[in-house]
Amino acid sequence: MDDTTTPNAEDERLSLRGLLEEPLLASARLLSGTDALSDPVTWCLPWGEVMSRPDSLAEVAVYTRPETLSAHGRELESLVARGAGVLLVDGSAPADTVWPTGLTVVELGFPVGFTALNRLLAERALTQEAHVMRYALTVHQSLAGLLHRGAGLPMLIREVAALTSDVAVALDVRGRLLAHAGLPDAEDAGTVALLEALANALPRLEESPPARMHNVHVLRLEHPDGLFAPTTAVAGAMQLAGRYEGWIVVVVPGANPRRHDIAQHRVVVEQAGTIIGTEMLRQRSVDEAEERARGDFVQALVHGNFANDHDLRTRAALHEIDLDLHYIVFVAPGLVDRASGRPGASMVRLARYAAGVLPRPGVRSHVTVIGDVLVVIRSLSSVDTPGVESEISEYAHAMSLDLETRLGQRIPVAHGRPAAGARDIGESYREARITLGIAQRLGLSGSVAYNDLRGFSVLARATDTDESRRLIRDVLGPLRASSSHADTEELLFAYLEEGGNINAAARRLRIHRNTMIAKLDRTSRLIGMDIREPENQFTLWLALRLDLLSQVQDTVNHEIVTR
Repeated sequence: MDDTTTPNAEDERLSLRGLLEEPLLASARLLSGTDALSDPVTWCLPWGEVMSRPDSLAEVAVYTRPETLSAHGRELESLVARGAGVLLVDGSAPADTVWPTGLTVVELGFPVGFTALNRLLAERALTQEAHVMRYALTVHQSLAGLLHRGAGLPMLIREVAALTSDVAVALDVRGRLLAHAGLPDAEDAGTVALLEALANALPRLEESPPARMHNVHVLRLEHPDGLFAPTTAVAGAMQLAGRYEGWIVVVVPGANPRRHDIAQHRVVVEQAGTIIGTEMLRQRSVDEAEERARGDFVQALVHGNFANDHDLRTRAALHEIDLDLHYIVFVAPGLVDRASGRPGASMVRLARYAAGVLPRPGVRSHVTVIGDVLVVIRSLSSVDTPGVESEISEYAHAMSLDLETRLGQRIPVAHGRPAAGARDIGESYREARITLGIAQRLGLSGSVAYNDLRGFSVLARATDTDESRRLIRDVLGPLRASSSHADTEELLFAYLEEGGNINAAARRLRIHRNTMIAKLDRTSRLIGMDIREPENQFTLWLALRLDLLSQVQDTVNHEIVTR
């Protein structure tokens, strides 16, 4: 890459050495601070203005006349404390001045004047901005040209690596590798450690304020066990239609690369963040269209809506779904903002994020949204594999935690029993939906398995009988005639789940113990039985659970019939 398209190393930022090489300062003499010649100088301020304000003086050249210095020599220490870049004495400095340690002092051989010095620094700053703008335009044209020709993410990342002559990687919002160019082996222990260190060091885009997202971050990385050599990373946020969904990172060998290289890489990642974000947005639109089509098939799969076996096999082949694998169905409430412009798209994205937790080699997930329920169908290597139950539970917990983080509340993730082949997915889904309905009513969260609710599973066979309907009507009918039946049923659930412990139930409902007793007495009178008696508690428990099961099954059956 020639010098016409990249910022020149000396033009990158004006240093004290570069300032002393200017013709205007040809007769200048360095009185103190010979070790600071490479420090940058970007601004010039007069002594009077500097001393009237307490601001930082980093990279500032302070201009003063010798007579001012004679009268205010004791204030030199404050320049050091505020990080002044250099003190420029316009004339012969007083011979008896004691320069504080850490202060760089330059004596000008003949009067130059503040205006001339200020103009010099301003011109150099404008020159630098022009170099940066020209280079940014070159980078933008290079990347945008590839984008318009339909290059994908891997090709764009390779171009970033070519522009910087260093390793380039794209990471998603969780710090996972999307694409790279220049990494010797993405599976190598050193590479994995580097990527983990990078993901941990970058600000969390979901938690960072917008100002942090706009910044380009320069990170110094070093592994305590030496798995990778000291490295510098220049990272810029990837922007997708106003959302920040990942990072573009240039990885530079060494802990102290040239400032010129860092400046060049800053420009590249800034330009790449928007352009690569545009490509990812395009790809996401394609993926979402494919996902919607696949989601329609998944809905047909869980509801068994196929004309015949040939129809099932043809559509399964189109979406690359193996009908002979073992599957498990997970369901969770979506709970998205219904007032948003596209709540359905938000829920599909939520389901896709949830399906991506705990990835395993060879395991595939298919997602859809049915009403306000997220559905994830995940393949299993075999239902007979040791530890498969643990694998299912771990995934359900991980999915629940991911949803809780995104939605800000406790979320149950329910699942049925494994399905031996795609044709049995409908039954696994039915069990998962029933389990979810029960879990929501009981206020459960985390992983909730159909087998965990064995009592309900046994009762499910009795719900659609005349005896169960009569029991529900006799016990709960008087309650539902009351105007406060919803609150009363919540009170009864809490009381029974706490084993009839009045104090525990009152704490759970956050009401006073005496209020709890009064409500129980009123309920006993309504249903005509003392619910503090163990036998009556069992009858009430049975009626409530049969009713809950009946409602949940009616909801699931109605959904299946109407599709």
